[in-house]
Amino acid sequence: MGATAMLAALTVLVAYSDHIYPEGHTFLACVGMAYPFFLAAMVIVLLTWVLVSWKRAWLPLLALIITIPATRVYIPLHFKSTPPEGCIKIVSYNVCGYGINAHHPDPLDAISRYLDRQQADIVCLQEDMSTKFKPVERYDSLFPYNDTVHVNKPGTIMINALGIHTRYPILRKERISYESNANGSVAWFLLIDGDTVAVVNNHLESTHLSSGDRQRYTDMLDGALDSTDVQTETRFLVGKLATYMAKRAVQAETVSNYVDSIKQLYPVIVCGDFNDTPISYARRTIAKGLTDCYVETGNGPGISFNMRGFKFRIDQMMCSDHFEPYSCYIDDKMEDSDHYPVVCWLEKKR
Repeated sequence: MGATAMLAALTVLVAYSDHIYPEGHTFLACVGMAYPFFLAAMVIVLLTWVLVSWKRAWLPLLALIITIPATRVYIPLHFKSTPPEGCIKIVSYNVCGYGINAHHPDPLDAISRYLDRQQADIVCLQEDMSTKFKPVERYDSLFPYNDTVHVNKPGTIMINALGIHTRYPILRKERISYESNANGSVAWFLLIDGDTVAVVNNHLESTHLSSGDRQRYTDMLDGALDSTDVQTETRFLVGKLATYMAKRAVQAETVSNYVDSIKQLYPVIVCGDFNDTPISYARRTIAKGLTDCYVETGNGPGISFNMRGFKFRIDQMMCSDHFEPYSCYIDDKMEDSDHYPVVCWLEKKR
């Protein structure tokens, strides 16, 4: 029973680790990534006690009840609903600079064709740039209003841009200022049916894991490393992940404060690549006062980052209470980037 109590306590701690500020809490900042494993272990322990000694099943059951809010965030379950007429269809998609496409010789062509098929009203793209292609020119034929903002600092090696492509007029835009070399957030103000709506597109700080880092992580999961190497790699990965989680925490607070300052004036839509899992300080901070569209209408874990070994929902879509979300989903059939698109319908409340 002692082992069950310890596991129950750890499961609760991991479930609410998104309340812990990452700075100075290296390990605790990262444990939210492991929540599905703790949840699965807790369910197995509950079933075991039910079969062996049902009177002792109260403890794992209590832990599962306490962690329902985290489970709902990580793995929401909803019946599919049909969006009513007149909804705004939104797509948020990290296109990886149009640089990853094993199925098509022209990545921009594949992605632009996909967006054309979606017939979305608003498309928010992250890494919406390329030195080889000219995406804005391509999107001019699909959407009447297009804009791209480069968010990297001048002179930096990494290049990054946020784009919006929409059928609604763009009235103005504002850069949300926070410290980063190659990441950023931009708010575009659109004229939608006579109302001004703010659309905040984000690409928060990347984890900056190299291909070698990812391969060693995959080897660790596959059991290809001995115990000493596993300990070394775990300390290295946790340290690196926590460093950038701390940076995202500051960025998330800046975005949250900005959204709070405008949502009394305008309906707000927030989306983008948060580079953090559902149980994370960054996601919880930005979600405060907003409706998480996937949590409220999606189904399952909704994995949006599809690199081998790193499968998490790090792409998000949220809205102010001016909207009712419907049928938010991750389109895992679209494999032309290292991310999958997030698709959602929003009904403007009268």
